[in-house]
Amino acid sequence: MLGRLQMQVQVQVHMGAVSFILPVNRLDDACCHFRPRYQSSLRPAIRARILLPSRAHQYAPSRRHLLTLAIETSCDDTSVAILEKHDGKLDGKLGTPSARLHFHEKITANTALYRGIHPLVALESHQTNLARLVDRALRSLPDADHAAVGRPARCVPVLADRRDGSRAGIAWKQKLDFVSVTRGPGMRSSLATGLDTAKGLAVAWQVPLVAVNHMQAHALAPRLVSALERAATTTAEGTGGGHAGAKPAFPFLSVLVSGGHTLLLESRELVEHKILASTKDIAIGDCLDKVARAVLPAEVLASAETTMYGALLEAFAFPDAEYAYAPPKSKGEELSARKTDYTWFVKPPLSESPYGAKAHAMEFSFSGLVTSAERFMAFRSDPLTGRTTKEPRVPAEIGIEERRTLAREVMRVAFEHLASRVVLALSQASASTGASQPIKTLVVSGGVASNKFLRHLLPAFLAARGFEGMEILTPPPSLCTDNAAMIAWAGMEMFEAGWTSELECLALRKWSLDPGAEDGGILGVGGWVA
Repeated sequence: MLGRLQMQVQVQVHMGAVSFILPVNRLDDACCHFRPRYQSSLRPAIRARILLPSRAHQYAPSRRHLLTLAIETSCDDTSVAILEKHDGKLDGKLGTPSARLHFHEKITANTALYRGIHPLVALESHQTNLARLVDRALRSLPDADHAAVGRPARCVPVLADRRDGSRAGIAWKQKLDFVSVTRGPGMRSSLATGLDTAKGLAVAWQVPLVAVNHMQAHALAPRLVSALERAATTTAEGTGGGHAGAKPAFPFLSVLVSGGHTLLLESRELVEHKILASTKDIAIGDCLDKVARAVLPAEVLASAETTMYGALLEAFAFPDAEYAYAPPKSKGEELSARKTDYTWFVKPPLSESPYGAKAHAMEFSFSGLVTSAERFMAFRSDPLTGRTTKEPRVPAEIGIEERRTLAREVMRVAFEHLASRVVLALSQASASTGASQPIKTLVVSGGVASNKFLRHLLPAFLAARGFEGMEILTPPPSLCTDNAAMIAWAGMEMFEAGWTSELECLALRKWSLDPGAEDGGILGVGGWVA
């Protein structure tokens, strides 16, 4: 189809400081020579951007709203959502988009027996629950208008439910514009279950497929929240329009924190998220889970019905949600270990290195916090140095208050370590003379972002370092953890930008957001159709 479009397009090529425009007479010529999947061969000396018209209009040329079903199965959560998005245009002018969730449910695999995520149990949970969730979701599709009933191009038949739960006849529902699904990163077997289901739905309904980067969806989650809030406001006020564009607008900083990732990004545009810092060992969520298993009383762990041990650690450390947090006022104070009422103290990560080089390195490290917590619980500490000795401790002698103090200290140090790299990034951006658009917004997303102590600590830490004006956006907890709603939104944005996925695309265990990464980032992998 693209090859038949006779139009003039341009290829803009950046080569170092030189930028020039190449005319291309046919759209397929541009795609052949500068396909995004081949960008890795052009980095870092050459970056090519094809200035293509949006492809979304091919499917809905005059519609001001889009409808998608989304599937998320990257780890142990099986989630399905149906999202409708309106572009917010008023009198032909771009407005603030609004969105409505018609359906959003999630089922988490029960792996408490293994005290952690078990890939086979997660896979079985996806295979057991995904089809049923999709079945329920379809009955939540908006009703088709009367003129569309019976027309396959505009509506789909769905078996309706009686009030007693039995099926009764056919209900005609609006047809989806496309299907969204998580392609990666994540556990490949879990991803493949969702991806294969989405492919089948796309083929059955004859609609496009959009295979989404899971971490990109986390970064865009606050834009979904903005659209959902806009829809609620519009419904309440009976008005439309508003300020142009989705919020937050690019560029902004993103902190993506979960059990598998710890990333600090400069989110420049939809598909360009430059990695400023990442963990050199384990993710912050993994750290908190392991500390929880070491510190929480045995009876708390035994009674847990979830493997979200980081959340259990937070609840144990702050039972009354009283934080009494005082941020460090300087880098020196930040790197100094704070005294406790016990013989141990928790040292900040990367605080000890030759000439203090690591203290200003744009990287994270959390494995040392796990080691410290485990050793404090297993061995006595020297009251003068705080270092552990070889004298073992009996678990029964470690009281609740000491355990609670250790849990609080580990979280404080971990979150301050996270915040310190945000300060470094903001300081470097402020010092840059070539920054055309100053960063004013910080997005914090991912499962760990639901931690209320982190939400309390981060603005206080930034304010103490001179960044009190920074807007910090964090989705509600239900949209911080893995969910299909954020996949639906990311699919919406990619679809509107002109991107869909080939049916041959495969699940990706690893998939970077950064165009400068080895795989070329979001658009660097194969499987995109532009």
